[in-house]
Amino acid sequence: MNPLPQDMENALTGSQSSHASLRDVHSINPTQLMARIESYEGREKKGISDVRRTFCLFVTFDLLFVTLLWIIELNVNGGIENTLEKEVVQYDYYSSYFDIFLLAVFRFKVLILAYAVCRLRHWWAIALTTAVTSAFLLAKVILSKLFSQGAFGYVLPIISFILAWIETWFLDFKVLPQEAEEENRLLIVQDASERAALIPGGLSDGQFYSPPESEAEMRKLRPRKVN
Repeated sequence: MNPLPQDMENALTGSQSSHASLRDVHSINPTQLMARIESYEGREKKGISDVRRTFCLFVTFDLLFVTLLWIIELNVNGGIENTLEKEVVQYDYYSSYFDIFLLAVFRFKVLILAYAVCRLRHWWAIALTTAVTSAFLLAKVILSKLFSQGAFGYVLPIISFILAWIETWFLDFKVLPQEAEEENRLLIVQDASERAALIPGGLSDGQFYSPPESEAEMRKLRPRKVN
C-alpha cells in the first residue's frame, strides 16, 4: 500500500487532537469548574492577595522597627528631647540618625502607595527604594562618623540595609510570581468553562450500546435443526 499523503496525515492528526481536547473538556466536572471560578473571583473581590498583604505588613514592620531603634537611640544618648533637637533641628549628616528614619518613611510611602493603593504588578518601585536605600546607606557609612557613636552606629544602617533587600526578595520571588500563577489558573479555568458551555452535552455511555433485537430477528439468526 502506498503511504498516505502528507496533507492527509496532518488532517488526521489535527482531527484526532481536536477530538482529544473535546473529550478533555467533557471530562471536567462543571460543578468543579464553577467552584474554582467562584473561589478565584472571591480572591479578586478581596482587592489584594494574601501574599501581597503579607508584603505590605512587612513594609509596615520595617518602618516601625527602624522607628523603634531610633527612639531607643534618642533615649540612650541623653534623653529624647535633647537628642531629638540635636538630630532634627541641628541636623548633621555626619552624626545624625534622623535621615535613616526618613529613609524608612520613604520606603514605606513608596511601597504602600505602589503595591497596596495602586496594586502595581511590576518591580520598578521596589527597585527604586532599594537602590536609593543602598546608595544612601553606603555613602553614609563611608562618609559619616556613626561608628564612633556606639552600637547604634552599626545597628541602624545594617538593619535598614537588610530590611530593604528582604523586601526586594519577597516581592520578586514570592508576590509577583504567585499572583501571576493565580491569574494564569483563573484564565485556564475560565477558558475551559467557556468551551464546555459552547459544546453540547456529552454523549452518555448508554448511547453507544445497540438496542435489543426483536424476536423475529432472533428467530432468523437461530440455526435451523437438520433432520
